Amino acid sequence: MKRILITGANKGIGLATVAKLLGSYDETFLLLGSRDSKKGQQALNSLLDIQPEWKDRLDLIQIDVEQDLSVNSAAEEVVTKFGKTPSPLYAIVNNAGIGDSMLGLNKVLQVNTFGPKRVCDAFLPLLNPSIGRVVNVTSASGPLYLAGSSNETKKLLTNPEVSWTEIEKFMSECLKLESERTTDWGGDWSAYGISKACTNAYSIYLAKKNPNLTINACTPGFIETDLTRPMAESNGKTPAEMGMKSPEEGVSASVFLLMGNPSGSGHYYGSDCVRSPLDKYRSPGDPPYTG
Repeated sequence: MKRILITGANKGIGLATVAKLLGSYDETFLLLGSRDSKKGQQALNSLLDIQPEWKDRLDLIQIDVEQDLSVNSAAEEVVTKFGKTPSPLYAIVNNAGIGDSMLGLNKVLQVNTFGPKRVCDAFLPLLNPSIGRVVNVTSASGPLYLAGSSNETKKLLTNPEVSWTEIEKFMSECLKLESERTTDWGGDWSAYGISKACTNAYSIYLAKKNPNLTINACTPGFIETDLTRPMAESNGKTPAEMGMKSPEEGVSASVFLLMGNPSGSGHYYGSDCVRSPLDKYRSPGDPPYTG
């Protein structure tokens, strides 16, 4: 049985990923991670309404990726339920995220970048050491942010040898620029782009540090979720008019990286399951990135 933890799985892309795996891969057992246990239970019930037999392959895990205590408690719960030997988990999907830059850069980074690191720090010891996988759900906003950044920033966040210390220092510098409100601070959706570019870089670092695991990042595509819906509203359009797809259409890359045969580790994949560059946008259907 391949047990998979998915954070932020009570709605949107996370919930759609759980449903896809349950419906298409009988060997999977899903740990539905949710910050709010009540909403998580409602999501779990909605899945059982679709297929009651899934109850034997599904469990709820309360986990707030912004809080060390919550993440560590969730890891302890997994050990209590499934033991530590043999390794209880096959994979981790860091899907939880926010996009509202009105909350400030620090809040966005704490969820979107430090969140995956907290989860990996706590759960990597529980992964199967020979076949374990990690999928960090990021966004094309990361490459788009880097495309407009300085050469120094591009070099740092695409460096195959990047360290977590360097990533953390870069985030600290961004926070300083934000607090000073200098012209170097992009504002608006820059917070989101910065967080996703840093998480892509973290994926490189994590893969280098754990060569026996398969660790990659991906974008789900332009998907209608609570995160993107305000963009349509602010433009006076429907999500469909903005070109957004359904959450069910946003799971392909994550599922491929979990259950397919990606080439290598420490890479970033487009929504079409094809390797993509970290510092510029690659449209679905374009040739694979080979750098």
